[in-house]
Formats: sequence, structure tokens, C-alpha cells
Amino acid sequence: MVYRFVIFSDEVDNFYREIKIDADATFLDFHNAILDSVGYEKNQITSFFLCSEQWEREQEVTLFEIDSSSEYDNLVMDKVELRDLISEEKQRLLYLFDNVSDRNFFIELREIILGVNQEQPICSLSKGNPPVQLQAFDDFSTKETDMVDLDFYGDDDFSADE
Repeated sequence: MVYRFVIFSDEVDNFYREIKIDADATFLDFHNAILDSVGYEKNQITSFFLCSEQWEREQEVTLFEIDSSSEYDNLVMDKVELRDLISEEKQRLLYLFDNVSDRNFFIELREIILGVNQEQPICSLSKGNPPVQLQAFDDFSTKETDMVDLDFYGDDDFSADE
């Protein structure tokens, strides 16, 4: 059985990927297929989230085992097969690729192809450029302030009434 997933982003309008992967593949195999399809480096902490129809995060599948106080079990990508958690067309997932900025891809299972096996996942359709993998921190500039004329607590001229 093969799953055909579509992947899109809310950051880039014309970005679209389609990945076909065997249902027996692990979430780690899917993770690698996604990163290969967009040309991202594989050195970031990522997660999958099973989602509701409104894209609300539910069960998480992490790259590494972590302690969690979540109501869900801690699932790890290399130990969980896709068929263990995904069984219906139109099922939705989020793939968190930038943990710091909380950025993700939206994924939907569009088709389950029965009677077929596939050894390696493939990107069967690729349109547009993906968003950058990590947002630059250059956007957060600091402004210099002339601090000569400012009064601070502890200064002789400080007055709590002001």
C-alpha cells in the first residue's frame, strides 16, 4: 500500500510537493523524503503532528525521544510506521521544520494506493521554491539610544514620584 501526500506552505503561495511513500515506511523515512524534496539540511530538530480537520495539533511524533507532560504518548520517528497512525484519505499532519520560529508544512494524505509497494519514497511532483529553512535573526535589529541624558533608578536625581 502506498500513500500519496501533498505538502504545501502558508508562507509561499506557489510551493507544492507530492510525495509517494510506502505505508510501511517510518516517519523518519517520510521526514527524510520531505527534506530531500525541499533541499533542507537534516541537522534541525523536527516533529510531525497529527491534526484535526481544522489543523489543530494533536499527537506528536518527534525526531528524538523527549520527556513530555503531554496527554499523548511520546512517539519517535524511527520507531513508528506511517500505517500505525495514518489510515484515512484526507488525514492531515503538520511537519514542524523550524522549531525556533514555529514554522511548518501542511500535509494531507490525498490517496491510498492499494496493491502496490514502493521500496523508496519519491517526490512525484514539485512546484515552486520552498520557504527558507531557518529565518535569519538579522530582522531583529537593536537601536542605539543616547543614554547620556537618561535618569535611572539609583541615580542621585531619581525621584519615585516622577
